[in-house]
Amino acid sequence: MTTMAADLSINEPSQAGAPEAVTDRVPLPQKVGYGLGSVLDMWGHWLYPSLSFQVYNVFLGMAPGLISTAQMIKIIVDAASDALFGWTSDNTRTRFGRRRPYILVGGVLAGIGLPLMFAVGRGWTDGQYFAFMLVSTLLYVPVMSCFNMPWVSLGAEMTPDYHERTSVMSIKNAIQKVPELGLFFAAQFTTLAVFNDAHGKPDILRGAQVYCMILGAIMVVVTVLIVLLTRERYYERLVERKQQRIPLADTLWRTLECKPFRLMLGMALAYSIGTAMVSSLGYYATVYYVCRGDVVTASAWNFWMGVSGMGFGFLGIPFFTTIARHFGKPRALAVVFTLAIAAFIGDWWFYDPNHPWLQLLACGCVAFTGAGFWILISSVIADVVDADELETGQRREGSFAACQSWITKVGIALGVGSSGWILQFTGFNAKLPVQSEHALFMIRILLTGIPVTGLFIALLVALRFPLTEQRMHDIRARLEARRGTV
Repeated sequence: MTTMAADLSINEPSQAGAPEAVTDRVPLPQKVGYGLGSVLDMWGHWLYPSLSFQVYNVFLGMAPGLISTAQMIKIIVDAASDALFGWTSDNTRTRFGRRRPYILVGGVLAGIGLPLMFAVGRGWTDGQYFAFMLVSTLLYVPVMSCFNMPWVSLGAEMTPDYHERTSVMSIKNAIQKVPELGLFFAAQFTTLAVFNDAHGKPDILRGAQVYCMILGAIMVVVTVLIVLLTRERYYERLVERKQQRIPLADTLWRTLECKPFRLMLGMALAYSIGTAMVSSLGYYATVYYVCRGDVVTASAWNFWMGVSGMGFGFLGIPFFTTIARHFGKPRALAVVFTLAIAAFIGDWWFYDPNHPWLQLLACGCVAFTGAGFWILISSVIADVVDADELETGQRREGSFAACQSWITKVGIALGVGSSGWILQFTGFNAKLPVQSEHALFMIRILLTGIPVTGLFIALLVALRFPLTEQRMHDIRARLEARRGTV
């Protein structure tokens, strides 16, 4: 069998700049159906972390270091669970496909289980809250993996076309802005007057419980729509008839032998770890620096920052999609990282108590570049799977999705796990209504400095990424000459 190294060393590709075939286009209902999965991805993975500090630290008084430690453990277990379900879905053969059965079961259970994540009592000790966080999240983790790994894998097998893959991810990212807004509205919802206690203070815990019930019900409905609207193109035309079972060990070790995949992981890790380490600092900068400890006002600003993020994120979709179409995905990613560096440097001025509206730019600029990153990195993984198929003869979307998830989430776990300790390092004290000038200065400087470091590393890796448009057209031509079209 011709090796990938030999194939990728060709200087003159056999087919460059090939036009998109009509048969390569994914019908809009399928794109929308796939994009709806972002509802579960956002709320099932990120709603709980976005509310954890507000509920457990600000309302219940739990130490922030314990909260971030619980989240770190959760993400590490999540990574292992993802590996299992990625491998399992790669090897599943049913008349309904190898992805959609898991999407249905996992999505429904995730919606039902979401409200239980904040089913805690009041007046517990820090140790009791910590134990509840561990047990509840560890039960929820496999459920989300059951949905998420088959769903992510499905995105890499919807079309063989280089640019249509970016189009699929653009639609997904556009739809994703709606559940993202739900994340930002969460803080404001939990402080609505209807949830005030007898003393007129916001009952954030009760607000979080009600909010999770509403979103959980939506997740169940959306799951059914995903299964009805999507199709498994490669399974129906290639995998079911020809592909042998994939060993579990291949999910990690053989997957990491793919050099383009390792470089892609380098970009994802540098981006994710840097931003995860300051994941909670933006909220605290809003509450204690811009709003001087007024949680209700800060929650309202947090919602409008979410609206800003959604708007700027929508603008980022056509912007980065156009750049990728004209200059290729590696160069488009380099533009993403360059603009993201500028955005995080701008946070030093955007968080301003005298001009609180500038926070809208802080969130908006980060969301603008974030839209480009997630569109392109999701599209690139499909290219990586093609390059691997040329070498191994197997379609292993689940293995790549699982391996990417496992390693990226371990990195994010380290970032999230350190976020609470970083907050404590700044001198922040939740018992004080007004924080010291030193604590506020440290929150602001770290909110800027840490992500910029990670983004600079990601930029250097992006400039070395080998899977250009020309090379991907050549890889596709060689694959189709070997096993036919899909």
